[in-house]
Amino acid sequence: MIVPLFDKNKILFSTPPNPLLRLSVIIPVKNESECIRETLDAIRLQRDPAGNEIDYNVFEVLVLANNCTDRTFEICKAYQVAYPKFALHIVQITLAGDAAHIGTARRLLMDSAYQRLIQVAGDRGIIVSTDGDSQADPTWIYHILDEMENGADVVGGRILPRDTPIQSKLHHLRDVTYRLFTSRLESVLDPCIANPWPRHFQCYGPSLAVTCEIYDRSGRLPAIPYLEDEEFRKRLKRIDAKIRHSPHVKIYTSSRLTGRVEFGFSVQLKQWQDMSTKGEQQLVESLDTLIFKLNVKNSLRKLWASTSLCPALQAELKSVSTALAIDVQTLKTTLQNSPYFESFWEQIEEHLLSTEHAKIIMEPISKVISSVRQYFSKSFAQTVQSPLMVGKSTGIQSIAV
Repeated sequence: MIVPLFDKNKILFSTPPNPLLRLSVIIPVKNESECIRETLDAIRLQRDPAGNEIDYNVFEVLVLANNCTDRTFEICKAYQVAYPKFALHIVQITLAGDAAHIGTARRLLMDSAYQRLIQVAGDRGIIVSTDGDSQADPTWIYHILDEMENGADVVGGRILPRDTPIQSKLHHLRDVTYRLFTSRLESVLDPCIANPWPRHFQCYGPSLAVTCEIYDRSGRLPAIPYLEDEEFRKRLKRIDAKIRHSPHVKIYTSSRLTGRVEFGFSVQLKQWQDMSTKGEQQLVESLDTLIFKLNVKNSLRKLWASTSLCPALQAELKSVSTALAIDVQTLKTTLQNSPYFESFWEQIEEHLLSTEHAKIIMEPISKVISSVRQYFSKSFAQTVQSPLMVGKSTGIQSIAV
């Protein structure tokens, strides 16, 4: 099949959906003959924590083999024949011109999954994105379903790379540690009921689940050549979707240096290798910067959620406007006219960057990790020493670099 231009309404999979279908796993693949069997095996063998099979009527897999020059499509067809009870649907296409990229492929698949799910599962049908070089944890689908049943609109899975190149490993571990510490700090200073600790920080293409209702309301996944999943994540945040970074939802992915897009994890690995060669470190926001931003964000969230600004809240609004160096009336008007809080906060972050706010300080990542670790250690010690907390768990967990 030749698809010259992107068309979100195109019906790729003619087989009707199972009436019991609740979840569609979409896999865009291009020349993945080395990995695709393991990817399909991992999904076919999904279990619950007790070891019971996940009902094949509940989920399906949609594979789009696009612009392949290897045997990926043939391998998938043979797999389909070998396991006829496994709901695997495959289409081979050629994307042409400017549309020949991962954004188009993933969008076509997610739109197809939406079309199928909305017929039988409605708004709470679940579209799950993964990649052809990734293998799901055995209870991946079970925990996605569980998180959705608990009220999540979006579930980001923990993405664990295999065999990270030695020259990239230290930088990768530092990056993960910093992001986990940042997420932990956020859970303390600006807590979210829909995304409690423990949690992680990832919500990307290899493991991203979204309900049909939120997928459509967000404007759908953008058909851009790369970082389409990151832009989609931003769209989801902008409408205040309930995003759950579940530590139970895990997937293992390739650490290959030859990627399929202009920018992705493979490019990041190469950049980290270059940094190792040059003896450089990643620069990230300092602990003081993180604390400043999260405290301001929490104050603004409370102001945004309030139905009226009493004198105490008026005073807090003025205090926040001073801290941000924004005219108080401008801040108030923008706050009151913003239907979604995270969209409003995105504007605040852009203001902080564009004005080079004095509180935005960048430091070497190892220094910040050390500072955050000391911050949590001190907080833990102070909490334990409190007479009210003797013998109780603080919930603060250590994170290894």
